[in-house]
Amino acid sequence: MSYALVTGASKGIGRAIAEELAARKVDLLLVARSSDALQQLAQELGIRYSVKTAWLAADLSSADAPEKIGAWISRENYPVHILVNNAGYGLSGPFDKYTAKDYADMLRVNVQAPMELTALLLPLLKQQPQAYLLNIVSSAAYQAVPGLAAYSASKAFMLNFTRGLRFELRNTNISVTAVSPGATDTGFANRAQIVNEKAVKAAERFNMTPRKVARLSVDAMYARKAEVITGFVNKLAAFFVWLLPKSVSEKTAAGLYGLD
Repeated sequence: MSYALVTGASKGIGRAIAEELAARKVDLLLVARSSDALQQLAQELGIRYSVKTAWLAADLSSADAPEKIGAWISRENYPVHILVNNAGYGLSGPFDKYTAKDYADMLRVNVQAPMELTALLLPLLKQQPQAYLLNIVSSAAYQAVPGLAAYSASKAFMLNFTRGLRFELRNTNISVTAVSPGATDTGFANRAQIVNEKAVKAAERFNMTPRKVARLSVDAMYARKAEVITGFVNKLAAFFVWLLPKSVSEKTAAGLYGLD
């Protein structure tokens, strides 16, 4: 049996995806920053679902993290048939609130690491009878978001990267899927330092559970879908972003983050 590699697996959507895959009897390679959380999760899922699990603590904001993960997989000779690029976070507020290093770290996690991991693992995925690449993106990818400018841009990159890669691999054994969640009960707002009351309340009103997002994501992956936005409200919002002038959607988003 080959493995699914899940990044950001210690909490939130990544943890829920790991559990959803384990429930479907998929062996797991779990990657996140916290060794304690990973060890506990690996033991828990291994016992509950009778699957093989292994874990590696790695900070994807470090430039050498993808190579470290690749070397681990090679050294242990783990066959991989699923790559889930899930790890990511945001920084909210005016752009000049953060330093260049803050943004560089975020972009390494959101963009550079998943792109490098994809490049490193494609040869392994191609060795499998059927393989899957699942990129967890964001509904923020569908428009510019003042107050989350760099984050939404990083997710737009991942959405278009996934679309392009899917086309390139359309005649291979690898199916490529992008899933874009909206507000999810993961602690994203705390990590992104979202303090504007309107933004917090809007997110709480439409929050989905990580388990629900994980189920939709894994279902979409196995169904070989190209692109999924989770939740009716998020689908509707993406439609209106496409339909309305950019100035309207951007002003609306700016208002949520107190920048109007």
